[in-house]
Parts: sequence; C-alpha cells; structure tokens
Amino acid sequence: MDAPLGAGPRRARTSLGAAGPVSSCRAARTPAAPWARFSAWLECVCVVTFDLELGQALELVYPNDFRLTDKEKSSICYLSFPDSHSGCLGDTQFSFRMRQCGGQRSPWHANDRHYHSRAPVTLQREPAHYFGYVYFRQVKDSSVKRGYFQKSLVLVSRLPFVRLFQALLSLIAPEYFDKLAPCLEAVCSEIDQWPVPLPGQTLNLPVMGVVVQVHIPARVDKSESSPLKQCDQENLLPAPMVLPSVHELDLFRCFRPVLTHVQTLWELMLLGEPLLVLAPSPDVSSEMVLALTSCLQPLRFCCDFRPYFTIHDSEFKEFTTRTQAPPNVVLGVTNPFFIKTLQHWPHILRVGEPKMSGKAPGEVQGVVLRSLIECGTSEPVGMARAVGTEAWPPACLLGDLPKQVKLKKPSRLKTLDTKPGLYTAYTAYLHRDKALLKRLLKGVQKKRPSDVQSALLRRHLLELTQSFIIPLEHYMASLMPLQKSITPWKTPPQIRPFSQDDFLRSLEHAGPQLTCILKGDWLGLYRRFFKSPHFDGWYRQRHKEMALKLEALHLEAICEANIETWMKDKSEVEVVDLVLKLREKLVRAQGHQLPVKEATLQRTQLYIEMVIGSLPKDLQAVLCPP
Repeated sequence: MDAPLGAGPRRARTSLGAAGPVSSCRAARTPAAPWARFSAWLECVCVVTFDLELGQALELVYPNDFRLTDKEKSSICYLSFPDSHSGCLGDTQFSFRMRQCGGQRSPWHANDRHYHSRAPVTLQREPAHYFGYVYFRQVKDSSVKRGYFQKSLVLVSRLPFVRLFQALLSLIAPEYFDKLAPCLEAVCSEIDQWPVPLPGQTLNLPVMGVVVQVHIPARVDKSESSPLKQCDQENLLPAPMVLPSVHELDLFRCFRPVLTHVQTLWELMLLGEPLLVLAPSPDVSSEMVLALTSCLQPLRFCCDFRPYFTIHDSEFKEFTTRTQAPPNVVLGVTNPFFIKTLQHWPHILRVGEPKMSGKAPGEVQGVVLRSLIECGTSEPVGMARAVGTEAWPPACLLGDLPKQVKLKKPSRLKTLDTKPGLYTAYTAYLHRDKALLKRLLKGVQKKRPSDVQSALLRRHLLELTQSFIIPLEHYMASLMPLQKSITPWKTPPQIRPFSQDDFLRSLEHAGPQLTCILKGDWLGLYRRFFKSPHFDGWYRQRHKEMALKLEALHLEAICEANIETWMKDKSEVEVVDLVLKLREKLVRAQGHQLPVKEATLQRTQLYIEMVIGSLPKDLQAVLCPP
C-alpha cells in the first residue's frame, strides 16, 4: 500500500515535482509561501487504485511531499472505495471523515484566527479530522487483468465545503482518468493561485478552463452579498459556473425516504444520540449523514460523525465494543454486517433497498460470512424480522412520495435482510409538525423544484433549532455582568454560573412557545439536552465568547479612564504591571481574539507608550529593548 511519498515535511517548491530548500516557519505562514494558497483549501490530493495483489493502494499524493502516517494512508485507501456490497458501477461521488493520526499539519492553519473569527461555527476548519471527497470510477476494461478499471480521486481537506469539492471533482476527475498525472499537476498549480477563502466574500476560482464562482458564508452575511454577484468587476470569459452554496446539500432529496421522521431525527441529533445509518451505497450513506448533522445549524454539531465507515477502519473496535455505552457518533455504513455488530445501539436507520450486485442469495451470504471472518467472528446471524409501524401519516397521503421508512421496534433487529426503517425505542418529546409534511407533499404534487423544497425544509429545521436555542441564549446573556460594574482599575466581575433550575423556571415566560407553534414536553427535551455533548459544546463556546467580550469591555474602560491621574500615587511595580497587562490585551485584540474597535487598539498603544515614557530610563530600556 506504500506510495511514493516523501518522508520529510512539506518544503518550498518551484513545481510539483521538485523540492526546493526548506522554508522558514515565518515564510510558511504567509500566503506568499509555496503551496500556502493551496493549503488554504486542501491538504492534499490522493489517487487510490486497486492492485490485484495489494488490494486498494495509494498511487499518488499531491503535493508529493505531503506527509501522511501509515494509518492515515490505510484509512484513505479503504474509505475511498465502495465495499463489495454496494455494487457501484460507473462513476460515484461520496465523502468520508477520518481522524488525524498525528501527521503533519498545514502551516496555513497555525495562523487562521481571522477565518475562524468570521466564519460560521459550522464551517470552521476541522482541527483533528480530515474530510475526504471522493470520485470513484469502476468500468469494464478488457486491458486490465481483473477486467475492471477501478480508481478513486480524493480531495483531502479540513473544510466542510462538500458542495464545492464535489463540483470540483466532477470537473477534474473525468479529465484525470483520461490524461492522468499531467492533468492533476496542472490543477494543483491552478488551485495554488486561488485567493484564500475569506468569509463574506464572493470568489472566482478558475480551474481547467472553467471559472467556479462561490460565496464563502460569514457569521453575519450582508443582505447584498450574493453568489450571483461578480466580484472585483472582472469580465470573465467564459461565464462563471455559479455554485449556490459551498456546503449545503439538496436536503429534500436526502430526506425523501425519511420525511415522516425528520423531527424525530432532529431530536436525536440535538441530543447527540448514537445513530447507525445503513445505506445501499457510499453516496447515499454520506449524504444522509451530512444532511443529519446539518439539521442543527446554526448550532455546531459537537459529536463525532462518519459519513462513510468500513469494517477495515482503525476505529472499528472502538465504535463496536460492547464493554461500554455506544459512543456519541453518527455512523454511515453500507455493509449489512454492522446490523449484527451494532444491534446494541439504540437507534438504527436503514434507507434504500440493498443492492445484490447480481449475486444469488447464497453468494451474498458468502460475502457476509467473509466479512464476519475478517472481523474475527463467525457467529451466525439470525433472520427474525423486526416489526412495528406507526399510524400517521396514512398511506393515501404519501402516494406522491417515495416509500417512507417505518418506525420499528429494535428488539429483534438481528437480520441481514432487515427492511428499511428507523429502528428505535425513542419517543419524541415534541408533537409532529403535520403542516410541514403537507406543504412538502403539496410541492411534490405540483412538481415544485427540489431546491425550493429543500429551502422549505431547511428553514423549518433552522427555525426549530432557533426556537430551542433562543431561550438558552437569553438566559446566558442575563448571566453577563452589567457594563456599569466594569471599572478600569479592578479585575472585571465574573460571569455568573449557569443554573439549570433557574433556566427551566424562566421558560414559563420566555420559552420556545413564543416562537414555535409545536406543542410537547419542551422541559423534558431541555433536561435531556443538558446531558448531551451539544449543551457542553454550546455552553463552552458561549462562555468563551462572553469572557472575551468582558475582557474587551474592560480594555475599553481602561482606555476611557484618565491614566495620568491613576499613575500619580502608583509604584513603579504597579505601573510596569499595567504595561505588561495592556500589552497582553493588545496582542490578543490584534490577533482577533478580542472584539474591539480599531480606535480602541490605537488608544491602547498610545497609553502603553505614555506609561513607558513616564518610567525611568533603565526601566524603559527593559520594556522597550533596542
């Protein structure tokens, strides 16, 4: 499985094939450094092929001195190919997410606070995981010994821009499979000329004779910002290929088979519940998992998720162990063996009919048995079928929709030929929004475009999440000290602790019922939410933001005070201590960690210079060395 990868860290290069001298750390962090702009978008590009003796093998990596650990190479190889149950012929696009295993970090991300300070929390770079965006081709080829051409082109990135990278692959991959390495080298060089992704900007990205126009979302996008709007007044020939979004999937298409359970699935995601998604192919699996994890926007999804996962993954044992509770992860798989292995998981969603790939039942059982042997078990799998349905909506109402999966009891989920369904004993806290389903059904009957249906569904989920989060935000804001209590020469007061009981009591007058018509046990949902990773993640993020705001207000209070009056009766030690503290705050503010105005920064710098100028010459020399 070894590929011609360099063993050293990424170096300054003049082309993809020739390494130059090692660049300095400072140079590596600037956008002008070789591969810095490429690194702002991608970590590397990989080519995975099928070797008759080795199986999946890493054929190429660009830039070819990008270091991957052996475990990362193995994961990319297995995750870049559909397993034998999928029967994917032709071209297939899907994505995966894998844990970084201590390999190299791109120097670009070491100084990426500016992007994170402006980007939505849901679109920030992954600090410890890679996304893999795959274009897999499997076609008959008589010139190949095995009779099939099997190869994957993989874009590895920390950015969750699934829509952009899939569009990019649809341009690059067909050309690459025809022309191979020279084409890939040219594409990587083009990407290295792209502007870096800046939230709030509309960018034109040229690649292979096409200009892809994208809008990078910001936390607060101005109303005039639009992906359809030209930037830099460029006259582009040919006309750009406009992407409506860099990250949003066709939510309606992804959720079509589970529309009757969208609200239940939203609750499961909100509570960080373990969920296994079994799909017939990696593209269906990965899109369903990404759609599910996007349900909580604008809330950050704080649990682990794997759009496509195989039995060969290095974390297989970690996720399938029965010695502890199932991990908080959404796992997308295509191998039916996982139904047996993870039957102790509380929630399993099977979508789509399994593909037999032209095999007789006996052959399918043989494939399954081989999977069992590979995983270290040959335990037979029972064939008892799960049962149970729900009364609403009636079948006549769903006539225009594809077959909806049913809610089923998980107690007898032990069979490899398990029918599509949501297998769970979970009872939703909120009543179902029947009006939403009726609106979507009406759209199907009127042949409303899928993107419009997706917009309706996305808006519903956004409003549901906002209705849930707004009371928490209001209560959290009430814990912030009053601005009048912040004085310049005293340590700012602390943020008051979060009291779950006080918050629950506040819901009577300021609860989600003010913005949401749905009835149900909101209190019960909040109580369970408090135990989830998403409450912990939300609270930590909000507390951090409030602490920074408190520090910024304190800095502003100092800048508005009369510092000369304060210094009159202060010792040199106290004055030097003030200088050091002001410098620390200034560095943090200049690094975009403190939300302060430019005028405040300038005034802080003037204060520092004024205070240092009042000190004896020997102390000035210490504080301002030549």
